[in-house]
Amino acid sequence: MAQKKRRRFSEEQKVIAVRRHLLDKTDVSEICNELSIHPNQFYEWQRIFFENGSRAFMKDNALQEKKTATLIKSLENKIAHKDTVISEIMSEHIALKKHRGEL
Repeated sequence: MAQKKRRRFSEEQKVIAVRRHLLDKTDVSEICNELSIHPNQFYEWQRIFFENGSRAFMKDNALQEKKTATLIKSLENKIAHKDTVISEIMSEHIALKKHRGEL
């Protein structure tokens, strides 16, 4: 007996199905018939959608924090490079003053 290969729906497909029901007021039975899924599966997707709703807002915040952290790291590297250059120039300046007898 050959086994059926299990279909997989991407997260995006699941969200589209749930949004169609919530926003477009499409019947659950119609969506389930189109996707060839059991209504229980659809309601499971909907439950997960609502439970993880807060993550939708966190992602933007987390993404912004990541960008900010990257910017801070970049600026810290620039400051470290600037400090290194200033240190080298000051060392040369002091060496020249000593050579001229000014110090």
